[in-house]
Amino acid sequence: MQRSDNVRPIIIKRKKVVVGGGHHGGAWKVAYADFVTAMMAFFLMLWLLGSVTDDKRKGIADYFSETYAIQSHSSGGDGVMGGVSLSLEDSLTDKIATRERHLTETSALEALAEVLQEIAAQDADLAEAFNQAVVRLSDEGLVVELFDLEDSALFDGQTDLPRPVLQLLVSIVADVFATVANPVAITVHSRSFPSVILDNPVWPLTVTRAQALHAMMQTAGLPDHRFRRVTGHADRAPADPQPMAARNNRVELILLRVVDRP
Repeated sequence: MQRSDNVRPIIIKRKKVVVGGGHHGGAWKVAYADFVTAMMAFFLMLWLLGSVTDDKRKGIADYFSETYAIQSHSSGGDGVMGGVSLSLEDSLTDKIATRERHLTETSALEALAEVLQEIAAQDADLAEAFNQAVVRLSDEGLVVELFDLEDSALFDGQTDLPRPVLQLLVSIVADVFATVANPVAITVHSRSFPSVILDNPVWPLTVTRAQALHAMMQTAGLPDHRFRRVTGHADRAPADPQPMAARNNRVELILLRVVDRP
């Protein structure tokens, strides 16, 4: 059936509705308002900090810094410690200060070790003498270990008479130790002797050698009040696994630490 020419076609228009205030929406207004509020608070804080004294600013900083609660608990509790009394006497500030002093002292001892190395490098004679020396840092302090070689001993035979190499090394170490006020310790070790010997000399030998070193360092300029201990350890702590090795004949001159370990 043909459509009549006077009938107009029906056109349907669909209108698209956009919700949210156009292409960008309104969310940016909220973000902008938050930004403006934050900037106002920031400039207000700067104004307040600029208008107070240094003491008040420090008080504000302390208020926001991390704090630790330290308590003392009396006995009789049922907790993990089973009623043991706990008391914390040292504050955290004291511990931090002790740690800083320890680090400073370690740096000073390392500097003295470098001084000894520089002295050893001055000429061939000193370098040869320091072939019988080892310098190291330990928990006790700066340790200068002097030891026998197979062809070069520190003492004459089984006596406490020092040989020239030991006299040279002790005088150098004493001069370096004199630059600081730390206390000094002297320790002497010996190699083992054959078991067939009736009177084993290791104990009296190390003790008399320690006393001889004490006298040598005093002669070199260290006053007696600087010495904390002078000891002989016989053959009880060998440096070489072979008990009778010459390397076990050794002395340790120790510049002790002053502050406690952290």
